Amino acid sequence: MYFVEDKIYHVYNRGNNKQPIFFRPENYIYFLYKVRRYIRPNCNLLAYCLLPNHFHFLFQATSMSVFMKQTTVVTQTQLSDGFKNLLSTYTQAVNKQENRVGSLFSQNTKAKLVSCDETKTDYSLLCLNYIHQNPVEAGLIQMIEDWPYSSYLDYAHRRNGTLCSKEIAYQLIDADWDNFSAFSEAILPEESIRNLY
Repeated sequence: MYFVEDKIYHVYNRGNNKQPIFFRPENYIYFLYKVRRYIRPNCNLLAYCLLPNHFHFLFQATSMSVFMKQTTVVTQTQLSDGFKNLLSTYTQAVNKQENRVGSLFSQNTKAKLVSCDETKTDYSLLCLNYIHQNPVEAGLIQMIEDWPYSSYLDYAHRRNGTLCSKEIAYQLIDADWDNFSAFSEAILPEESIRNLY
């Protein structure tokens, strides 16, 4: 994955062949622990949502994100290496738990630039809402606040989570943050969602 410092990205992946990646509630918690260890130090994490067979992140790239790191096989960005470690260590744990072997995730984690300069549309707010609405759209819950594995509850001040850089999100994403719950539930135009992938 290629990143530009200060830009905002939508990063996502899903289970291999659309299979589940989270089997128990504690799997979600363990994955977020790994996110705190491998991803959070290498970017400004702005939002996330974990679903039974896929995940979404919204983050701002930092100097650590784009720092080139030499591994035993390739040279890659610090953040790309973080995602590799996150998925690899999580897969090992779940494979052991589920008595399975092989790949848990699709081959390539995708990253889509959603912030742009003044000549292009900025999709950061749309992406934030899309990520938080994902469990409702998937039919897992009726109300956004009923899904515990997203950053929605942190922004809605219903949980005091520290994984996301909320203060940075308030600065970067042009939104009426005082009315977060209202704008989070706005219907998203289908044609705009295509720009998130």
